[in-house]
Amino acid sequence: MSDQSGTSRRAARLELDERVAARLRDRLPVMAERTVSAITGEVPGYSGALTGTMREKIENAVRIALGTFFQLVEKAQSADPSTPLTPALEAAYALGSGEARSGRSMDALLAAYRVGARVAWREVSTTTVRSGLAAETVAEFAELMFAYIDELSAASVAGHADELASAGRVQRRYLERLTQQLLAGEPEETLRRSAERADWPPPQTLTVVLLPRRNLRAVLALLSPHTLESGEDLPGVDLAEELAVLLVPDAHGAGRRQLARVLRGHRAVLGPARPWSRVAASYQRATRALALGLGRPDTGPVDTEEHLAELVLSMDPEGLADLRAQALKPLESLPPATAHRLAETLRSWLLHQGRRDDVAADLFVHPQTVRYRMGQLRELYGDRLHDPATVLDLTLALAMPPAAPEPE
Repeated sequence: MSDQSGTSRRAARLELDERVAARLRDRLPVMAERTVSAITGEVPGYSGALTGTMREKIENAVRIALGTFFQLVEKAQSADPSTPLTPALEAAYALGSGEARSGRSMDALLAAYRVGARVAWREVSTTTVRSGLAAETVAEFAELMFAYIDELSAASVAGHADELASAGRVQRRYLERLTQQLLAGEPEETLRRSAERADWPPPQTLTVVLLPRRNLRAVLALLSPHTLESGEDLPGVDLAEELAVLLVPDAHGAGRRQLARVLRGHRAVLGPARPWSRVAASYQRATRALALGLGRPDTGPVDTEEHLAELVLSMDPEGLADLRAQALKPLESLPPATAHRLAETLRSWLLHQGRRDDVAADLFVHPQTVRYRMGQLRELYGDRLHDPATVLDLTLALAMPPAAPEPE
């Protein structure tokens, strides 16, 4: 602390002789002990807590604070105006930092400063008055002492804030590492160690949400505080748009419906809920749905649970193409446009279980048109349209609408 501080300037104006300073210095141990006892008795946050090492730390900090104050007073009367405030400020800073590491707010420590200031001033004022100091000097002494306490309080607040900021950065790194391990499908034992290190309570399930990075903060504010996030480059995602991932705890059942409501109006893809240590499966499904372009993300979230058939069929694209070519072989001799119309009709007929009016409504044609096309298909397939194995192959082959033929 430089001699330009408010405390130093006030000390320079104080007229205190060596006799009074010596008396104050002699009472330092008693003042420290009484101050700590008062803090223990009057501040609920420290009631019963100031024992052993903790009490020694507080007593030491009080002694440093009072000792520095008396040095400040003595220095003000000497030719050297510099003030040895650094040890006291460092001790106050360390107290604030320690409170943050212990998970406590600054309320108790600030209350301790108020109690300590009152008790210390009672001791100091008794000594100065008995020494015959003028009332004006006593008032200046009080002003100096409480300004000094304010500086110590400010140092503790800074230590508390810095520790929280530092701890927050460390925890964010741990949480980011845990998120990457979850997405990579690391072993459960590794995940549990990382979760413990990050002070993150594992839920029953996790659900992956993929969304544009620019929407991350708006959505995250509406979710559980234990939701994990990552805005880094995502494994398995190679898109021009920058995406982020959220791992949402226990978003199954009613929780999934609530999650869908939160995501309404946002472009997002929801994976399935999975046991928390196996959320990599949810991530893989969400990225696959994203790559396939399922649903309409521009109108709201795409729920992979509503596109399971397409996801299953997309697992082996070459196998599906071979099955489709084999199942639709009777149509290969027809003109492409005719083959497409008949395949489209056959798909609707299978899905609507042969109900002609429903097929006509689906295809926007007359029921007689459906009857005519189905007559053509029966000629091409014969009795195989009644064979369960053929019906299964056709249903799988036509599960997704057939692509329209290239224009001639």
